[in-house]
Amino acid sequence: MTLLAVHSLDAVVFQVRDLEPGRRFYATFGLRVDDQGQRLRLGAHGHDHHWAEVHDGWTGPGQKHLHFLRFACHEADFEALRARCLAHAPACDPHPLGDARGCWFQHPDGYAIQLVVGPVTSPTLPLPVAPPEVVPLGQGKSLPRSAVKPVQPRRLSHALLFSPDVPRSAQFFLQTVGLKVSDSSGDLIYFLHGAHGSDHHMLGLVKSEGPGLHHLSWDVASVHQVGLGMEQMLQAGFTRGWGVGRHVLGSNYFYYAQDPWGSFCEFSHDIDHIPAGLEWPARDHPAEDSFYAWGPAVPDYFTVNTELDAAG
Repeated sequence: MTLLAVHSLDAVVFQVRDLEPGRRFYATFGLRVDDQGQRLRLGAHGHDHHWAEVHDGWTGPGQKHLHFLRFACHEADFEALRARCLAHAPACDPHPLGDARGCWFQHPDGYAIQLVVGPVTSPTLPLPVAPPEVVPLGQGKSLPRSAVKPVQPRRLSHALLFSPDVPRSAQFFLQTVGLKVSDSSGDLIYFLHGAHGSDHHMLGLVKSEGPGLHHLSWDVASVHQVGLGMEQMLQAGFTRGWGVGRHVLGSNYFYYAQDPWGSFCEFSHDIDHIPAGLEWPARDHPAEDSFYAWGPAVPDYFTVNTELDAAG
């Protein structure tokens, strides 16, 4: 059976008021930062793809602004996918911060979507877990603090977006680019995965008064690296965040570091994987079973959408 769906979340593109503090934040987080002056392109070491772009010069309401998402598909699927997307969403001009490739259409929350033919960059198989450390008896298992190396994420796992109407937004992504529901909790949150195989969520949607970017989630090889990532951010002065903990939906271990504009980057490990062809038993979960199994108290700023007028 042919799967008419995108295979990857190719890029998330947003703009901020002042790009300068982002240079240090993303480098400290361990990302591969391609600095182009008025734009930072974000990737992972050992991988040549850039999964996010952060542009300078936002002057509108809020601290930042989500402009568009780019999804990639196989060449053989493009024309049929393009027709389906434009049957369910209005076409729009290419975004000024983007390019003219593929086709462009509008999300009901106001940001743009670009569909392109491109390489597979979302995981069709789970990345390997770092093997357990084996040490001789009489020797400590932990490295001394002075020998710890910086954590470097391996790839983008997913993005979580704010939406004023989560079920409507989820339905949009199902009808256009062919994502599938993994799990949900009422109208508060939906998690969507890729039909060609992806992490438990390629895209998450969470309720807010308006649209925006909540976080970008980056995969690391162990829960130990989640903790080390937390420590490297704290020691560099990025003290606002949440974790270490473990989510319920998706099951990943996490630490979230708040960026200079109020959104987050997440160190994530061991998220559930949904291979192509598997019908994941999607369920609607009560709120208390939808967030986290353990971890510290959630800080009051964690759910604030800093793209809204009141947050600016």
